[in-house]
Amino acid sequence: MLLKVLYADEHLVAIDKPAGLLVHRSQLDAQEEVFALQLLRDQLGRPVWPAHRLDKGTSGLLLFALSAEVASALGQAFESGAMRKRYLALVRGWTAEPEGLIDHALARDPERPSAGQQLLPARTSWTRLARVEWPLASDARFPTTRGALLECRPESGRRHQIRRHLKHIAHPIIGDATHGKGALNRALAAHLGRQRLWLHGLELALSHPVSGAALRLTAPLGPEWQALRSLGDWQNG
Repeated sequence: MLLKVLYADEHLVAIDKPAGLLVHRSQLDAQEEVFALQLLRDQLGRPVWPAHRLDKGTSGLLLFALSAEVASALGQAFESGAMRKRYLALVRGWTAEPEGLIDHALARDPERPSAGQQLLPARTSWTRLARVEWPLASDARFPTTRGALLECRPESGRRHQIRRHLKHIAHPIIGDATHGKGALNRALAAHLGRQRLWLHGLELALSHPVSGAALRLTAPLGPEWQALRSLGDWQNG
């Protein structure tokens, strides 16, 4: 597999990570043998360091450093909130408002029960871009199923932050097996013709860790996102 490189210089490389590809080896997916880190290292013929994570199911912009020093600088920028991130998420239902801010502390490890864990501050702002109604009865109470396309801007970098925050406001991401609704996910996967986590890392805006120049890196939406517009009754906003 050749990874699509979106940006490269002597210090940084940004790729377009496909959904279903792990960033690096994980105990949670011990059976997986292919990783973005390994693929990019072999493709470039040199060591690389991931600057942040995207979940296995998430597609989009993934940034790597080409030295440990640059990786450390990028890590500090992510931790301090100096990097501005934009994601696109397809969620269950229509939000009551066109935009909002989720200010909800999260446990450090999403794989363990929250009780007894330290809670870390976490904030995500979001804007509703479009609404859709599918001719699909995923719940016996309703003849149709509603969804919304949200732009999400996390102000902190907790694990699974967007997924957990959207679940917190009762609008889980379609296809989220951990934080979503199984019956709805299965029904929509059959209707849309694709089973995936509908979350995409759209953009990173940052100061270059070496030159200080402003960078705005983007990852285009894949064809499956474009095909969504032909399925269901969509309204902007």
